Amino acid sequence: MPSELIHTCYRVLDLDRSIDFYEKLGFEEIRRVPIRDEATNVFMGLPGDGPRLELTYNHGRTEPYEIGTGYGHIAISVEDLDGTLERLAEVGIQPEKPPYRVREGGSRLCFVRDPDGYRIELIERS
Repeated sequence: MPSELIHTCYRVLDLDRSIDFYEKLGFEEIRRVPIRDEATNVFMGLPGDGPRLELTYNHGRTEPYEIGTGYGHIAISVEDLDGTLERLAEVGIQPEKPPYRVREGGSRLCFVRDPDGYRIELIERS
C-alpha cells in the first residue's frame, strides 16, 4: 500500500502571528478551512511543494499548549544559510545559537523557534 506523509499539524494561539512567522521562512498560505465554530485550520507550504504544515487555531484558547518531551522539530533546507539568517534577523527572527555542523563534512544548520515555541531546523544544502 503506497503511503505519503502529507502534513504536520501544530496547534497555535495566535493564527495571524504564526502565519506571519512561517511566511518569513518562505511558506505561503495554501488554504483555510473552518471547523464549524470551533477551530480554523490553515494549510501552508513552501512554493511548489503543497500544503505540508497545518496550523490549527482553536477559537477561544488562551492557554499555551505544552509541546511535550517527544516533539523534536521540522526541517527546512535553504540554499544560503548565512543569507537566510541575515534576512530573518531583519524581521526579528534569531537562531537559538550560531550555525554549526553535527559532524565533520556535514551540512551547516541551526534552529529557530516559532511564536509558540516549535523548533524549526534550517539546513544548508551542500
